[in-house]
Amino acid sequence: MAITHATDQTFQNEVGSGLVLADFWAPWCGPCKMIAPVLEELDADMGDKVKIVKVDVDENQETAGNFGVMSIPTLVVLKDGEVVEKVIGFQPKEALAELLNKHA
Repeated sequence: MAITHATDQTFQNEVGSGLVLADFWAPWCGPCKMIAPVLEELDADMGDKVKIVKVDVDENQETAGNFGVMSIPTLVVLKDGEVVEKVIGFQPKEALAELLNKHA
């Protein structure tokens, strides 16, 4: 499954069902750039078990505000539209895989 880029308008449709990892990021953020390849690998490894959705906080401030995003990257795990976990800052692939597998 490819990584999806969501906007304020499309976010709710993207996270409505199943296990979703939402990545709140911005193009100017160093740690966000570091985590991007980790998310690509995670997407390849986990396939259909999880959907990864990226949200540019500069362009989608409403959604970022709804989730109380104060610093980036913020990663929010949702299951069937409900928030089950939230982590802030760069995370290694193993930690993210463990986090997602806990809710899969």
